[in-house]
Amino acid sequence: MTTDTTGTVARDGDSRPGGPADSPFIRACRRRPVPHTPVWFMRQAGRSLPEYREIRASVPMLESCRRPELVTEITLQPVRRHGVDAAILFSDIVVPVAAAGIDLDIVPGTGPVVAEPIRTAADVERIRRITRDDVSYVDEAVRQLVVELGDTPLIGFAGAPFTLASYLVEGGPSRTHAKTKALMYGDPELWHALCARLAEVTLAFLRVQIEAGVSAVQLFDSWAGALSEADYRRFVLPHSTTVLSGLVNSEVPRIHFGVGTAELLGAMGEAGADVVGVDWRTPLDVATGRIGADKAVQGNLDPCVLLAPWPVVEAEVRRILEQGRAAPGHVFNLGHGVLPETDPEVLTRVVALVHELSSRRADQG
Repeated sequence: MTTDTTGTVARDGDSRPGGPADSPFIRACRRRPVPHTPVWFMRQAGRSLPEYREIRASVPMLESCRRPELVTEITLQPVRRHGVDAAILFSDIVVPVAAAGIDLDIVPGTGPVVAEPIRTAADVERIRRITRDDVSYVDEAVRQLVVELGDTPLIGFAGAPFTLASYLVEGGPSRTHAKTKALMYGDPELWHALCARLAEVTLAFLRVQIEAGVSAVQLFDSWAGALSEADYRRFVLPHSTTVLSGLVNSEVPRIHFGVGTAELLGAMGEAGADVVGVDWRTPLDVATGRIGADKAVQGNLDPCVLLAPWPVVEAEVRRILEQGRAAPGHVFNLGHGVLPETDPEVLTRVVALVHELSSRRADQG
């Protein structure tokens, strides 16, 4: 008997599966034994990297998302620098709704700004269904990346219907989501029509990425934490379920993540994901109790901790790894995205520390 590089036991002479599907990241998502806890960071390809700032200096955000050569280079940057266990496609959650005909721009320092916010049923009809041709640049970028990454898995992603709807109704980012909630409560029929259309767009966008070769997908519901559990179940869960259940035959792990969702974790776990992302507010062992033992978890270092002295960072990494042991699978990540002012060297050290501590534990176990 010999132990292969994935930490499983194989008989001499037997074939040993390799590639992204047998990587520590995918194994953790599938709740299988791993040689070390895999780690990647939300927004790892972004403003914390000087090489990213250089490449983006003269290219608007939406344009950079539509140029396959730039998408490929930016996606690869953190893999080269940090040695993370997975890459995530460089894109933006509004890319598919722009492809669906919504006039919007990503304004530096503000975020997505919609020229004509959604208000009526006619506005919903303006959101076209999309095909691969509408996002051919994403298809091309994913195919390039799969070749470049080799055994390193690539994560595709999309925004969940609620978060996309919030941007489209508010006309841009919002702290209160007042217009969104006013539509949700005041005209439930229109609300569900909007979210149903966005679920179609999101599902089509994720299928393009899967068909092009991504190894996993993440559905971001960044603003779902603005809702009560009752409202989430009534107005959001059916549409997120449409997206995630629509991928059930895709054979790639599905991750679902939101911010401020401590009270929603159980409901989010019901939407159909294999992995539930947890922000920094909820300890992973507590989150596992709410989500259930049939899901892996992802998270959940507070991004601000990375700005603290290294002994603080190290202590928090150790705590999260220990709490993550309560879950049947754990992917180490932040509780939200990397902050622009983060020192990239700290991220590199975190990856090395996670690998060292978890591989030592795997050897002892």
